[in-house]
Amino acid sequence: MNKKLLFSVLLVLMFSGNCGYSMSPEANSLYQQACTAEYKEDYKTAVDKLLQALNLANNDVMIYTKLAGVYSEMGEYEKALETYDKVAKLKPADGYIYISIGSIYENQGKYIEALNAYNKVLEMCPEYLYNYLNVANVQYQLRDYKSAIENYNKFLSTYSLHREARENLANSYMNNGNYESAVNEYESLYARNPSAFKDFFNYGQSLFEIKDYSKAAGFLEKAVEADPDNISAHISLALSYQELNKNDLALAQYDIVFRQQPALHSIRLDYGNLLAEMGKDDAAVESYKIYIQNYPDDARGYKNIGIVYKRLNQIDNTIANFEKALELEKTNRDIELVEDLAECYHLKKDYPNALKYYDEVLLVKKNDYDTLFNKSSVLHAMENYPEAIVLYTELLKQKDSSAVKDNLTAALAAQGEKYYQEHNYSLAVETFERAVESGTKDSFVYFTLAKAYRECGQNDKAAKYFEKAISMAPDKTEYSNEFAEFISATNKPADIQIASGEDNSEIKDVVLSMETPEEENNLEQNKKLISLGDENYKKQNYDVSITNYQDALKLNPSDEVTLLKIGNIYKLKDDNKNALDFYKKSIVVNPNYSDGWFNLGLVYANENNNGKAKECFHRVISLNPNYSYAYYALGIAYEQDGNEKEALNNYKIFLTQNKDEAVAKVVREKIKVLENEKK
Repeated sequence: MNKKLLFSVLLVLMFSGNCGYSMSPEANSLYQQACTAEYKEDYKTAVDKLLQALNLANNDVMIYTKLAGVYSEMGEYEKALETYDKVAKLKPADGYIYISIGSIYENQGKYIEALNAYNKVLEMCPEYLYNYLNVANVQYQLRDYKSAIENYNKFLSTYSLHREARENLANSYMNNGNYESAVNEYESLYARNPSAFKDFFNYGQSLFEIKDYSKAAGFLEKAVEADPDNISAHISLALSYQELNKNDLALAQYDIVFRQQPALHSIRLDYGNLLAEMGKDDAAVESYKIYIQNYPDDARGYKNIGIVYKRLNQIDNTIANFEKALELEKTNRDIELVEDLAECYHLKKDYPNALKYYDEVLLVKKNDYDTLFNKSSVLHAMENYPEAIVLYTELLKQKDSSAVKDNLTAALAAQGEKYYQEHNYSLAVETFERAVESGTKDSFVYFTLAKAYRECGQNDKAAKYFEKAISMAPDKTEYSNEFAEFISATNKPADIQIASGEDNSEIKDVVLSMETPEEENNLEQNKKLISLGDENYKKQNYDVSITNYQDALKLNPSDEVTLLKIGNIYKLKDDNKNALDFYKKSIVVNPNYSDGWFNLGLVYANENNNGKAKECFHRVISLNPNYSYAYYALGIAYEQDGNEKEALNNYKIFLTQNKDEAVAKVVREKIKVLENEKK
């Protein structure tokens, strides 16, 4: 017999006030025979005897109560309820009868009707505290966990050691999202009797929800050991391992899940995240694709696959997925994702879109230094020099930066040249002067500034800057010729003093040389000497090669390529001093010689002078934005300085332009290491 029903029947008998004394002896005999038959589980005989007894005592509560109980044991619930209804009419003040009625409804799965019955018990017999357990159990079945929690606690305030109630309370806490309380209950149950504890999954899941991943993994391991087919336990265990960076163990759990349920796509996002974390990028992409196919409105799938595509340097795929993620977010857009998208367009040299997204970032992160720097770089690349100059200037107020200074100087020089070409000479003068104040080493800036002053009629200042330009690049015949023409036009003597106070003997020599036409160079002999130098270089006859090149330079001192070759030989010989000297000469001869600047930067880097090395590499990029190895060299320099963000930016730009797969492989590995360190 159901223990709850038996207990209810006993209570009804105890409080019915009818102990059988009103029965006739014949009815009582039949009642006793029915009890014996019930004990033997001969329910049909028990019913027959009870019905016969009712013919003799048709209003006897005890007989009706026993009959209802037997019907319940037979599973004849409707007959049992009908009989209990008669009992309730005969004894309307007896609330305990509704415990049995509620129990029948509970067994039938009619939880609302059961709850109504148990609530009647609460109204009529509030002293019966055990009924709080009945009410709580039904509320638990109805998933009214909040109410169930309240009534379990009322019950446990008196019956504190009731294990079933404690277990159900713990489960109610978990299902209601009260994970801390659930953990406390499970912990108490486990500590009290570990051998009897079976609810490993719920305990482990609650621990997972409060981010106690180490302890969660321990109980989830017990859960899958007890029930290997518990897919939810395997999934939570995989996620716990993932959080603990036990990636191989997590991968094994996912493999179990997918073997059992290959179509379980809801976890493909987490699985993809694990694969990406393990560097299995191609497999991660495939997992994300499956997730997106099944959950096309979840922005996370597009965002995460975009991150992997970015790592794979598939910029177009990165952009497409980032934009889809942002489209799905609509409101509360992930500003970090917007920033990543801007950087992708920047890498792709799609400057208008890069600018659009950098501006969106700045609406939220108004004074973010890195974003402002990136925006200024985009404006610079778009030749919007005035706005770039304003931003560079503001950035320098926030923080001193050689990179920003170099970019500001370059932007000022470019804008000054633009004003000069537009014949806006006063603005050209103003802008070039700012470039000079920024410390430009570009002789062409001084030369063009001189010409702008000349156009403005300020000949003294024009003379000063002509002289400065020539002193910086004495072999630039363009400067010398322009200065000679200027002197002739203004009737100035050739021995004009240099305003800076520098020795003017070199300038005088240049000017005097203009008066006597130079002998025509023997170009053929020059070519032969260079060719001979190249042959000796190939044979590793380096000293002979240097002599050949130097003889060639006597015929053409302004040959920057030959100067570079001599520098290269000295670099091979680990003679940094002479290498620096000849690389410097190559850029003095031609300030726009990007190879000269690059090799000069390499020597500085070799001497651990990262500051000067970066200046050289930035100059290379300003002269030739497609000079890929300058980005690689900058990346190394910034990485050595501990500036991971700039190192990553330059390595990624290098990958967009580089065609050397061996070097690209090295750079991708560097990017992977740096991005892992950022996490």
